[in-house]
Parts: sequence; C-alpha cells; structure tokens
Amino acid sequence: MTFSSNLKKITQNRLALAGGLIVLALFFVSWLAPVLSPHEPDSLSVARRLKPPGTPGHPLGTDSVGRDVLSRLIWGSQVSLKVGFVAVGLATFIGLFLGSIAGYKGGLTDSLIMRFCDLMLCFPSMFLILAVIAILEPSIWNVMVVIGLTSWMGVARLVRAEFLSLMTRDFVLAARAQGASAFRIIWRHLMPNAMGPVLVTATLGVAGAILTESALSFLGLGVQPPTPTWGGMLTEGKDHLTRAWWLSLFPGLAILITVLSYNLLGEGLWEAFNPHRETRRN
Repeated sequence: MTFSSNLKKITQNRLALAGGLIVLALFFVSWLAPVLSPHEPDSLSVARRLKPPGTPGHPLGTDSVGRDVLSRLIWGSQVSLKVGFVAVGLATFIGLFLGSIAGYKGGLTDSLIMRFCDLMLCFPSMFLILAVIAILEPSIWNVMVVIGLTSWMGVARLVRAEFLSLMTRDFVLAARAQGASAFRIIWRHLMPNAMGPVLVTATLGVAGAILTESALSFLGLGVQPPTPTWGGMLTEGKDHLTRAWWLSLFPGLAILITVLSYNLLGEGLWEAFNPHRETRRN
C-alpha cells in the first residue's frame, strides 16, 4: 500500500482522524504556550487562591496559592509532549538497532539479543523506573531517559519479526545476489518495509510515556516543582478534592484526552498498515 492510500484510510476513520486532530492541536498549544497562556504559570497571589472556574480572568479557576489553572495546563502540555516524544524516540532507536541486528544476523546473535530482551521484560517496568528514579535526581531528562531505556523491548521484538518475514522476500534475495552489503540491505530494503508497524507502536508508546510521566509526577518522583506538569497538578489537587474539585478534574481530563487521542490515532494507523484489515468484515 502506498503512503497516499494509507493516509486516505486514516482520514476515512473518524475516530483516528479525531485523535490525530487533537494530537495536532496539543502540539500547537504546547508550542504556542507563551502566547496562549493568559498568565505566568508560577504567578502567585494569596488574594485569588482557590477561585472557582468561571472567575473573570481565570476560566478554569486557581489553585491553593493563586496560580491560574489554565496557564499551568497549557505549560504542562510542553512537559508531557517532550517526555512522550523524547522517551519514545530513544526507545524506538534502541529497538530498531537491536531488532534489526537480531533479525538480520540470526543464530547466536539473535538468541543473545532476544534473551536480553526477555530478561528486561521480566522486570515490571514501573517498579524498575521507580527504582532508578529514586537513585537518580528527579528531573525531566532523567525521566525521559529512564522511560526510554525501559520501553524498547516491544519495538525490538516487532522489528525482529518483520525482518525475519522480509528476509525471505524476492527483493532481499535479489539484493544479496547482487552483492549488496548488509548495511545497504537493512537500511535500503528491510527497514523501510518494517516502519509501518513501528510507527504504530511508537504512536501508542507516546501515550504510555505520557501516562508514566504523569504517574511519576503524581508520586513526586517526576519533574519537580515549580515546573507545571499534569501529574504534579493532580498531586496538588488531591489535598483540596472536596472543596476545589477543579484542581484534579482538569489535569485529569487533559491526561485522559491526550492518552485517548494517541490511542485512537495508533489504532487508525494499525488499520491503515495492516494488510488484512479488510478481512474483518468477511
């Protein structure tokens, strides 16, 4: 299937299209945060603390120290998208590298890489992340690196499986017969044909990374204050849940909508790149 036909399939899927548009909107919101934010995210004022939604100048209310909730939501989107894209980018790079070597070389190399992958999968990823973050100083870069280093296994297994399937195709056999190098076969013939499922996995991985970062921030092990994060806003809101419900509701909705949008987009990409998608109706 060509790129244009896959794109047409995605646009015909209303849920995937809606998810993609929300993802695109979130990207522009985070990029234009200095312009869209009505207030500075760390601007304090005791006089306007715990103002409810609808207050003039504060459409989503204020928190316990008078900071504007809408402004902090907008700036918090930057942290979530940074963590999502950088962590998934690192995980995808590692997965592509190890998976391609395992799938192309086979034999002992394949066995060693896959056993290491199985070993990593034996550890619960969240507990492994918590252990590493507890040792290191909590920061946005440590969070991104740790999430990336603990989430590459699925990409590696997927790339390996795609390579094993593609290695028997005629165009790969023809390239080998012509004396093409391993590097050329991998990057010119195998990798482009394996990128469809990888793109789907990466899209879903962004949602998982954002959810993980929010959980770490909620536990106080993620990005540290005063940097606004959605998980950190949830932590601040739980102490005022009965009298300031908006402090937990709006960041919770932001996480829900973002994760759901990426999942819907990933589902649409899967249907577009899955060659057997039409057989479901038969």
